[in-house]
Amino acid sequence: MPQYVWQQPTWPTFTMDYEQLTPQLGRCRHLQGQLYQQVKSLGLDLELKTQLESLTKEAVKTAEIEGELLNPDSVRSSVATRLGLPTGGLPAASRSVDGLVDVLLDATSGDNKPLTAERLKAWQAALFPTGYSGLFKIITGDWRTEPMQVVSGRIGREKVHYEAPPADRVNDEMEAFLTWWEGSHPEQGNVDPILRAGIAHYWFVAIHPFEDGNGRIGRALADMALAQGEGATKRCYSLSSTIMESRDSYYKVLSRTSNGEGDLTEWLTWFLRCLEQAMRQSQTTINKVMGISRFWQNVSHLDMNTRQRKALSKLLEAGEDGFEGGLTAKKYRGMSKGSRATVTRDLADLVEKGLLSMEGERRTTKYKLNWDYTKEIFQREEFAPEDGQEDGAKKTELPLEENPTPQSPQSPQSPFFKGGGFNSPL
Repeated sequence: MPQYVWQQPTWPTFTMDYEQLTPQLGRCRHLQGQLYQQVKSLGLDLELKTQLESLTKEAVKTAEIEGELLNPDSVRSSVATRLGLPTGGLPAASRSVDGLVDVLLDATSGDNKPLTAERLKAWQAALFPTGYSGLFKIITGDWRTEPMQVVSGRIGREKVHYEAPPADRVNDEMEAFLTWWEGSHPEQGNVDPILRAGIAHYWFVAIHPFEDGNGRIGRALADMALAQGEGATKRCYSLSSTIMESRDSYYKVLSRTSNGEGDLTEWLTWFLRCLEQAMRQSQTTINKVMGISRFWQNVSHLDMNTRQRKALSKLLEAGEDGFEGGLTAKKYRGMSKGSRATVTRDLADLVEKGLLSMEGERRTTKYKLNWDYTKEIFQREEFAPEDGQEDGAKKTELPLEENPTPQSPQSPQSPFFKGGGFNSPL
């Protein structure tokens, strides 16, 4: 009796309840249209900055789903470099981070290059530039040659959740997948582009063609399918972020589907729910980018040094209440590498200019950004000093912690959809 989906006599034929999925599909299409128009109205500069935010989040979260924690600043540096944006002193990225960012950008570039086995193998090799996954040497740039099981539990008491097709079948399985991928391209008009993203993600991870990196590449393929369907090259939402929020249920629904008979309804329902949530959350990203832009426009006439701009950028990137523990003199010194006297002058100047406000006294003093500057574009007169007070006349005495130490910073039915089912070309 078949245990796994690929052992079913109908594999790789998938079925689904299209009528059940239709309401979710409608909402996702509506949100796609809204986001597309909103991003296009931002202008090129803000489009790129929105892409920077979304790609940084996507890279960090797709790695975190697999248990790998990346430095967000390092990821941002890699993304910014590839988008031609300033890095602002961010730390250099590792080869593995650069590789992941390259994969995500290549997947969503919109160049319509064919998806081939060689391209997928290059993606996987880019994820593991040293040839190691953690402490283990793995095959990179080629299909796996050993059995693949998804297991949990400690050594000696492992539980097998899924076993992928045998290694000697991987090449044929991937040929079938890639044939379907090209035949279901949005230009063909025979598969709903959003459903195509969910199907591609599931089908790829069910085959599990690589020794490692299958989840990250599967999610990149979903992003690629969505980008092709939207006709957009600049992503403004992160699917992996919402998947990460429900990681346990993600693995559970994949496991149930992989141990089933090929009905993708449950998986696609879950996938569409995540996609809808990701697009709704993207409004936060767009608002953040626009707020940062307003802030720098509002303060463009003020003279600030590099240290001050770096600290303000950190606060802006963290968002309101996002800078853990608040900004202190000690943290400012860690960011700026300045002397105690320099830190005192810098913070006093920012308070005097109205960009920061003080809370607490002496060692408990914290500094908060004036978020009003991000809400709207002010008229320049609003920045003029009060009558009888010259610019720079007011002096503010600020406490400094003792011995601070630096800190590290359409939807036509496809011919594959017959009777509510999806049939692969095999």
